[in-house]
Amino acid sequence: MNYLIIDKYLIDALKEDIPNEDITTNSVIDESSNSIVDLIAKEEGIIAGLKVFERVFCLLGKVDVEFYKKDGDEVKPGDLVASIKGNTRNILMGERTALNFLQRMSGIATITRKFTCKLNGTSTKLLDTRKTTPNMRIFEKYSVKVGGGCNHRFNLSDGVLLKDNHISAAGGVKKAIQAVRDNASFVRRIEVEVENLDMVKEAIEAGADIIMLDNMDFESIKKAVEIVGKRAVIEVSGNVNLQTIESIAKIGVDYISTGAITHSAGILDLSMKNLRNL
Repeated sequence: MNYLIIDKYLIDALKEDIPNEDITTNSVIDESSNSIVDLIAKEEGIIAGLKVFERVFCLLGKVDVEFYKKDGDEVKPGDLVASIKGNTRNILMGERTALNFLQRMSGIATITRKFTCKLNGTSTKLLDTRKTTPNMRIFEKYSVKVGGGCNHRFNLSDGVLLKDNHISAAGGVKKAIQAVRDNASFVRRIEVEVENLDMVKEAIEAGADIIMLDNMDFESIKKAVEIVGKRAVIEVSGNVNLQTIESIAKIGVDYISTGAITHSAGILDLSMKNLRNL
């Protein structure tokens, strides 16, 4: 992970939590005190964000982290994930911020792994979306990859995706696709979101590279796959959950996207415990 990119977000998070000083810690702990504390898993899941966790303490200084797990590893309650050793004040000041990132990222990796396991035995890949927490996208999309998923567009500058409102504003699928061809670079692939079989046919005839089937039922998805054949990549989005994803994949689509792996992910419960003075 590129620290030049993520440090800004970590520093902002530290400033949010420590705008001036940690009154409690500075009142109780001598500035020369050193300690060691354990990072322990409290529930089963997938770890993601260990380097982000460590970086928080690097920015505060005088703290070292030794890992016993790596991103992508499974953990269970009671597992020792890492040891944090160094200046007691900095350990305590960084604890909450470091855990907030690690727990959130691990929660996303955990739910992503559950979804990707449902795709075992198929050629379908899981995609994330732009439904991410503001200013947390880089961390959340990284976590999706740790969990076994793939990243869709990182941002609006990353690719062409004609959604319903673009199509309405342009006056139809064909006109929207032509406008992209007239105004965007020829190296850009064009993805079109469609809601019915007539739109599928129009998008294919207009030369779309990727067809996103949005909120279609199983029978419509099957018919759309037949219509498209090998003329475009097929992505399914909407009505995707752990109960439906396997059945959708078996229809033979290339990708399935869901915002649930980011916007609805919980945290993985982790805790810094057993602090000992050195």
